[in-house]
Formats: sequence, structure tokens, C-alpha cells
Amino acid sequence: MFQDRKQIILSFFFLVCGIYLLRLLYLQVIDDQYHTIGSTGALKKEVQIPLRGQIYDRNGKLLVANVDVYDMYVTPYKVKQMDTSMFCRLFNISRTYFDSTMAVAKSYSRNRETLFLRQLSKEDYARVADAMVSFPGFRFELSFFRTYPAHTMSNALGYIGEISKKAYEDQEVEYYRSGDYVGITGLEKQYEMELRGRRGVKFTMMNVHGENKGSYSDGEFDTLAVIGKNLYTTVDVEIQQLADSLFQGKTGCAVAIEPATGEVLAIGSYPYYDPNILSGKQFAKNFKELYRNPDKPLNDRVATGFFRPGSTFKLVQALVALQLGAIAPSTAFPLGGAPVKCHNHPGSPNDLHNAVRFSCNPYFYNVFRKTMSETSETNPFKAAPIMLSKWHEMVEKFGYGQKLGIDLPSESSGLLPSVKYYDKRYGAFQWKFSNIYSLSIGEGEVSVNMLKMANLAATIANRGYWVTPHLVRGIGQNGRGLKPDQKQIHRTEIDSRHFEAIIGGMQDAVERGTVGGGAGIVEGIAICGKTGTSQNKKGKDNSVFIAFAPRYNPKIAIAVMVQNAGFGGSVAAPIATLMIEKYLNRVIKRTAIKERMLNLSIRTVESMAAGGASKDLRSLSPQSNKPTISEPTAPKSKPQSEPVKVIKTTFVKPKETNLNSTK
Repeated sequence: MFQDRKQIILSFFFLVCGIYLLRLLYLQVIDDQYHTIGSTGALKKEVQIPLRGQIYDRNGKLLVANVDVYDMYVTPYKVKQMDTSMFCRLFNISRTYFDSTMAVAKSYSRNRETLFLRQLSKEDYARVADAMVSFPGFRFELSFFRTYPAHTMSNALGYIGEISKKAYEDQEVEYYRSGDYVGITGLEKQYEMELRGRRGVKFTMMNVHGENKGSYSDGEFDTLAVIGKNLYTTVDVEIQQLADSLFQGKTGCAVAIEPATGEVLAIGSYPYYDPNILSGKQFAKNFKELYRNPDKPLNDRVATGFFRPGSTFKLVQALVALQLGAIAPSTAFPLGGAPVKCHNHPGSPNDLHNAVRFSCNPYFYNVFRKTMSETSETNPFKAAPIMLSKWHEMVEKFGYGQKLGIDLPSESSGLLPSVKYYDKRYGAFQWKFSNIYSLSIGEGEVSVNMLKMANLAATIANRGYWVTPHLVRGIGQNGRGLKPDQKQIHRTEIDSRHFEAIIGGMQDAVERGTVGGGAGIVEGIAICGKTGTSQNKKGKDNSVFIAFAPRYNPKIAIAVMVQNAGFGGSVAAPIATLMIEKYLNRVIKRTAIKERMLNLSIRTVESMAAGGASKDLRSLSPQSNKPTISEPTAPKSKPQSEPVKVIKTTFVKPKETNLNSTK
């Protein structure tokens, strides 16, 4: 019995050994694939970087394109004895740069490729290609850098840069390599997955001497690079460039939206800079200059800035009061008895129409007071939280106190004060209307970005609803790929019939009200607008204007803010109406107003504190379309670079508020 078991075990053992020997014979003698690997000695993997997708405006004009360049990579263990001086002369770099970059590459990995030199032009590559046989361990890879033919929309388009060390290490699926470019801000970051494309891989057989022995397995395992998908934006570049020119010498922002669709027609934060200066080898130098500029051009004032809405908020107050029944279009209030002063306008606003037309502070103080008093509670400390809760719920429907959902990565929510906010500040049942009345005219604790102001104009133009603002209308050749929530319709709780009461006043405000001097009148176009004067702790007030046009079947809604420019009708309104005129008529006939705005320069408090006007940011070391070899800054750490941080404008609530100059 024992002998039988022994024979069985031995037979099984010899059978397994025989199978392994036969398999080894097949792999080493019969199969050509493995025989080739054994004879040649190495398999080389070459990564093919696809071109990044391009970006176009709504009319097919190119906003962002690519220029082909070559990047040089080094594998330290392959670098043998070489003429370092000749190498440095060939590439116009110093010995210090060579030594420090090699040290970084070796500390990163002796066996893995590391980026050594970026962005050689095609001409430079052709000049040095033949000489590379003398420098083993170095190789070139076709790459690209971004170029911006329209020279505009720097904040919204964003820029690309090397992947940060943290992002590189946090990849769930390994895709990026050290030194790869990724979107850092703006649309470049928001649509990174679509724009980047899919990289290809090519396997090549190499012998022990490093000579190319042909494609591995006839290219069976090779994959082709797939170019990134193009973005087709909603922006009209002609309107965008007009805004750029009108904001020369000024600080602020402008945004225009198509009310019916939520498509953003123009979006500019000023002072702006030519986006080409953050593309190429001068990135670090130019970014430092932008960062230090006192007018903070890196701030995206449209989507991330915090500002008081000023008198534009009176429109929301009126609509909420109308819906709640606190007032009617014919409701009149006396000018006296309010803690906010009135402007010098003819007569007493005897109805809502004229209150909007002349932006009457006491009128809207009383509107908010009536809204807060529509309750059976007699104790004002208990009544205020009850009505503020309802007020907050209705105002929130306009998009205040939340993100609107625009396809940009850094949108701010702003602040819409709630019962919880005031309870924390004053204590539960320790505050009443007299503590919050500054909200009536858009001052105090409420803060918004300019995107929300433009969205308010679009909501009024639509008589009660708004569509999620978005910058991209199509992705790829078929123009599809947008998420459903990017075109979502949001409805307020305001009946459409209530809007006409304020829209008539808005048209009169432009034609014979707070805009004044005919600066807002465009022949043949009924523009409905509202001026605002947003207060500053330092310097003159911010000039604010929101509008839509035409009055019926509106095509454009707009918001403009110019810092330290005073009343809303003085500077913001002319800029906004010029943009409306250009968009609807495609030509500007009011040349005198245009010239006045082009030549008007306003120094901000920041610029004055810095001792003068800011440098023209459009001419900082512009990048040529043909990069040349120049010595880059020697890296001080491993090749992965941390992303640069963009400064964000923040809202700081002042301790005291002057409520007598909002218009």
C-alpha cells in the first residue's frame, strides 16, 4: 500500500516538472516573440503625448491653440562619460544648471526618466538631433505649449502647469508622469479630462548596445495617442475684447449672459493680462510680477470676488415684498423718518416705478420694514426671525448665498445672512429690524460676486427664472458632452406679473433717471437697468450697473463694476450699454461715449498706495510662437512643482456702514 502511494506521488511530481520543461522549451526555442526579447536584451517604452484640445468662441474663432515643441528627458543611469562642456554649449545652458538638474534627477530616481529641458522649437530640435548620439541617456519627446490668439479671457480660460507633487501622488489611476502639464485654473482645470486627450504608447526592441531593433511584436501592443477634445464656448470674443479696451486704466469686472440659455457672452476681470505670458519659459518670472501687482490681476473678480450689491439689491427687496403682499406697485412712502438719506431727485416717489427710477433709499428702507413686519407677533425681537426666515428662503431662490454652478472651478457662494447668522452675532432673540435694516439697500452683511449680479438681471429679464450660467456649449466634434445640470432652469417664487412693476422703472432709470446725461440711451434699443454704488472702507465707492436688453424678448443681461469710480451711472453704465450696443447692433455709433470711456483712467486705492499706476500687464514678456533654447532656472527640488496659488478677493465686513450714499 505504501509503495503504491509513493509511485503515485512520484508520478505526479515528474508530470509537473515535465509540463514546466515543455513550457520553457516553447518560450525559449519555439516562440519567436520571446526569442527576440532574449536576443535583443531590452524593451523600450515610448510615451506619445497627445495635443491638448483647442478652445473656440461661439462663432468659431480660436481662443486657445497649441504650438509643437520638444521636451528633453534624462535617465541618469544611462548617462555615461560625456563632454559636458560641449553639451552645455549646444543647449545654451550653464554648467550649474546641468549639475543641479542632474542631481535632482538622480535623487528622484536613477532608473526613471526625469524632465531635463523644456520647449525646444522644431528648428532647435533639428539643429541638435544629430549630435545626440554622443549623449546617451537623453531623449526628446514631442510636446506642446499653449498659445492664445485672442489675447483675452486670462482668468476664465486659466493656464496649465506642471502637476504638483501632491496631485501626482494622489492619482487613483496612474496616468500622469512627473513634469506633465495639467490645468491649474479656469476652463483648463474644469475640463482637464476632456482637454488632455489620451496618450499613446509604442514598444521598441533594443539590443544590448541600445540600438533600435524594430517594433515589438509588430506593434500589437502599441496604442495611438488621441488628441484632446475641443471646447466650444459661449463667449463672443468681439464683445469680450471691447470690454478689455473699455477697462483700460480701470479696475473691476464685467459679465454678460444670454438670459434664455444661461450662456455667458463675456466674462472679464480687470486689469487683465495677456494669457500668453503664463505660457512658456517665462512663467515663473511673469507670475511673480502678476502676484505682486497691487491691483491683483490674478484675482477672478467675476466668480470669486466679494462685493456689496448696493442699490441693485433693491430690485430683489421689491419683488419679495410684492410677492408677500407687503406692498403694491402703487404703494407710496414718505421720505422723512428713515435713517437713510434720499438723493436729490424731483418730487417724492409716489409709487414703486419712480422709486426704482430714482433709486430712493427711504422708499426701500420702508419696503424692507414692511416685509419684516408682516406677522402677528407684537414682540419685535420674536417677529424679526420669523420674517427673516421667509425672506431668506425667497431671496435664496435668486441664487444668493450659494454657488450658481458655473463651469469654473473657483466660484464663491457669497453671503446671504440668515437667522442663524444673526443669532450667532447678537444672540437668540437679541436682534430686531433696527439691527439689519442696512440690507434694505444692499449694504451691511450681504455680499455677492458680479456673476450673481448679472444673473439677477437675467432673472428679471426672464420674469422669474434663471438658467445655470455656463461657458461651454459643446465638447468635441459633435458638440455634446455637457452635463444636464449645466442647463438647469431655476425658478424663483415670484409671480411673473410682479416683474413689470420694476422693469418699467428700470427702463426709466436708464432713459431719464439715475444714469443721466443720455449715457445709457441707445437708439432703437430699450435698455432696462439699475445703478448701484457699492461702498468701500477706503477710497471712492464702486460704480455698479446691471441691465438687460431689449425690454421684450431680451437677448443680453449684463453686470459691470468699476472700483473707486463713484456713482453707478457715471462709469459702469456707459461701459455696459456700449457692450449691449455692440452685441445687438454689431457696431457702436455712440463714438463720443466710447472715446470718453477709453480715455478714462481711474487709480484704485491699491495703486495709489503703491505709488503709481500699475504696469501694463498685456506686454509682460510675451511668448513667441517659436520657442528658443534659453537657460531655465535651475530646479531646487524634485521635478514635481507645487501649483501656484491664485489670490482670491475676500469680503471683510466693516465695523461701521454709511448708508446715505447708495444709488
